[in-house]
Amino acid sequence: MATAVEKPNFVFPDKFHKPLFAAQISLRVLAFVACLAASSITLANNQTATAFGVVAHARYNYSPSFEFFAYANLVVCVFTILSLVLAVNMAKRVAVDPALYFYMFVHDLMMTVVLMAACAAVTAVGYIGKYGNSHAGWMPICAYLEKFCQRATAASVLAYFGFLFYLILALVSAHRSRHITL
Repeated sequence: MATAVEKPNFVFPDKFHKPLFAAQISLRVLAFVACLAASSITLANNQTATAFGVVAHARYNYSPSFEFFAYANLVVCVFTILSLVLAVNMAKRVAVDPALYFYMFVHDLMMTVVLMAACAAVTAVGYIGKYGNSHAGWMPICAYLEKFCQRATAASVLAYFGFLFYLILALVSAHRSRHITL
């Protein structure tokens, strides 16, 4: 007895197919640029200062939070390139496998969560560096390491933009995959 092989249900593009993928590709490029800049600034960030006769060195790798932040942004950059290739490929197709829309949603959601964790970690450490914590006896250091703190702030702002771009991508991808019937 031979059984019929089911063909996958391909989704044929509607009138919003090209503009949707143009927006997705633009947002992915913006997220890539923001995360690459945030990572580059963090990896190159260091300063030496003298306060009260004590020499203080500040580098990104002296804090696990800054290391996580830099490497998380690099990981997002690599996966953004992979998703750009997939998005361009999907935009060129006449019919798209519905599973690809779901995979794009999962990817965008994962990158959003990674960026959210990295931004939260660096924001917490940055707050301690800027204001200290009198209850724990931690003194603020940004008055002495101003250049380091300004660059860390710039990197975190760029990463927050990357997070925002990926949040929008996740919402668009979720909306697009919701309309797919399997």
